[in-house]
Amino acid sequence: MQPHNTYDFTHLGQVGESQQTAVLRKAYALLGISFLPCAAGAYAGASVNFYSLFSNSWLPTVAFLIFAYGLMFAIEKNRYNNIGIGLLMVFTFGIGFFISPLLQFALASSVGSQIVGMAAMMTAGVFLTMATIAHRSKSSMNGLGQFLLIGAVVLIIGMILNMFMQIPALSLTISAGFVIFSSLMIMWQIRTVIAGGEDSATSAALTLFISLYNIFTSLVHILLSIMDDR
Repeated sequence: MQPHNTYDFTHLGQVGESQQTAVLRKAYALLGISFLPCAAGAYAGASVNFYSLFSNSWLPTVAFLIFAYGLMFAIEKNRYNNIGIGLLMVFTFGIGFFISPLLQFALASSVGSQIVGMAAMMTAGVFLTMATIAHRSKSSMNGLGQFLLIGAVVLIIGMILNMFMQIPALSLTISAGFVIFSSLMIMWQIRTVIAGGEDSATSAALTLFISLYNIFTSLVHILLSIMDDR
């Protein structure tokens, strides 16, 4: 019986397993499935070439923020039902759509395919490493949660400053900060599920997806600054 996660879309539950294990299994399954609409969104974004329609405009950024935070709020409101799962798939499709210009820019470089491939492999490596640490750790991660809250505030302030100052060194620092922050967020979220502090697979999958998105895009930015010969 699952009083909170009433859906069982993949039938991954096993007889006798704990609720925490069931939630984590479903979160991993949702995370894996979410990359399918994300890839479809990236293809659609490349086909439409959305950002070129609004060059030198704040409109794409505003549209992204409204879409992302609006969907995240709606997903959290439906975190215990199948509507939340559907909204999560819409969210990942949209993220893929909005990330397509970055991928197009990176792939236009002579080493673009290497950059994207390296970023993807490094992101996967970070996820596996932090997930392993989370599964083996016995700590409550309460102190880490407080640290992440402070880190989020610092990164948001840095992003706002960089929007006006446009300093390359600051941009790279923020990207590196997001890699570290999101890596720790993966460990914290998985450990929180294991410890029983998160009982929604949809919410956990959303946090993990956003963390992976932040790591991947940040690594692409960093690698472009190092390897791009344009």
